[in-house]
Amino acid sequence: MDKKSRFAGLFFCITAAVIWGFAFVAQTTGSDHITPFYFNGTRFLLGAVALLPVALIFERTERDNPAKLKKTIICGSVTGVLLFLASYFQQLGIDITRSPGKAGFITGLYMVIVPIIGVFMKKRTPLRCWIGALLGAVGLFLICTNGGRIVFTLGDLVLIAAAVVFAFHIISIDSFGDHVYSLRFTVVQFVSCAVINLVCAFIFEEPSLVQIKDAAIPILYCGILSSGVGYTFQVLGQKRSDPTSASIIFSTESVFSAIGGALILREVMHTEAYIGCALIFAGIIISQVQFNIRKKKG
Repeated sequence: MDKKSRFAGLFFCITAAVIWGFAFVAQTTGSDHITPFYFNGTRFLLGAVALLPVALIFERTERDNPAKLKKTIICGSVTGVLLFLASYFQQLGIDITRSPGKAGFITGLYMVIVPIIGVFMKKRTPLRCWIGALLGAVGLFLICTNGGRIVFTLGDLVLIAAAVVFAFHIISIDSFGDHVYSLRFTVVQFVSCAVINLVCAFIFEEPSLVQIKDAAIPILYCGILSSGVGYTFQVLGQKRSDPTSASIIFSTESVFSAIGGALILREVMHTEAYIGCALIFAGIIISQVQFNIRKKKG
């Protein structure tokens, strides 16, 4: 891979991470005007519309396989249910905590939870993942301190639930592998997630056009930028980067969520919380890095 291609990959991956990180700020401000189900329903529907032309462009050269297309629709619908649950818990947690920085780091724990779940699926979990999990756990406790006491608020618990469901969401996607059309699969899961959210919104909430009008900017940001542009840049970046480097760069979205919270919402966390964020981020990085230890030849 030439230098120009690697630089392009780095640009796409970092830009996607920045977009996703600042999406936590948009979700926080959006929760002031619109209810969780209604917000997620509109953002994912808009995301599907934004991503559809990208899917048609990037996958136009792939030969259509009826069996693969059928599996894409079925699997996309299944993961759409997991995405619905994870995104709802995340949005509800953000609504309660009012902290994009905390939400970004706690949700980011899914990258550490994934290999732990793998143990129960009889998959080998490397030592680096256990170290990452330990750092993540300590970091989580520090984020949830209040005057020297460990206090898990309802918002913290809901965000932890979101991280767990996101982990299962990632595992389910990974199990499908090359058996589905990647971008069309994402469009299907966005549509199914949006439909479930909108149905729940009309059952449990009181949706109105006023809410969409008041939360227009957050919805547009999360729908078009976070979903459409973010996922497009993810595809472009991963094609030009090795998987480990790409996953590490994408994990910085939690850092950008804290930066966005500080710059836009003037969010300030206590010292222990910042240390906790640093430990969680270190845990995420360590869990993704593969260490090659070579023995010295005599």
